[in-house]
Amino acid sequence: MGGTEHLTVQREGATLVLTLNRPEAKNALSLPMLVGLYDGWIEADEDDAIRSIVLTGAGDAFCAGMDLKALAGRGMAGQQYRDRLKADPDLHWKAMLRHHRPRKPVIAAVEGHCVAGGTEILQGTDIRVAAESATFGLFEVKRGLFPIGGSTVRLQRQIPRTHALEMLLTGRPYSA
Repeated sequence: MGGTEHLTVQREGATLVLTLNRPEAKNALSLPMLVGLYDGWIEADEDDAIRSIVLTGAGDAFCAGMDLKALAGRGMAGQQYRDRLKADPDLHWKAMLRHHRPRKPVIAAVEGHCVAGGTEILQGTDIRVAAESATFGLFEVKRGLFPIGGSTVRLQRQIPRTHALEMLLTGRPYSA
């Protein structure tokens, strides 16, 4: 069973549970986490005994989006992760369920913040279960960034267009 230092993988019966595991960083996406996610999707596809996948976050957040410090080159990902990304430049998109869809249903269990890249990955799941503490948002506009994970197209296909536009254009969050 796979996993990385930032993603735990557990099997519970016929379900593969992938847990974003950087609670100290609100489960911000890192290169090791993205590699682990992609490997988890592949593992689930290749194992006929796995019937479903649950994606969740450790601690009090689902996912705070991309780790911007790491993105700016200030994070230290191991060479093996950089080599994987170099070998497959689309790996991060596949990990975030943009260019790859597992054949098994993916269920997101959301507690706390699910913002930016967290909301983007959520849009690739099949079922979403949110605790009362869940907050959803696309804060990129507040930082002068563009939500490159597909939210400008996918979000308005999944929630009412007016709500999608409000999230995309104002950066205001929605609570569960």
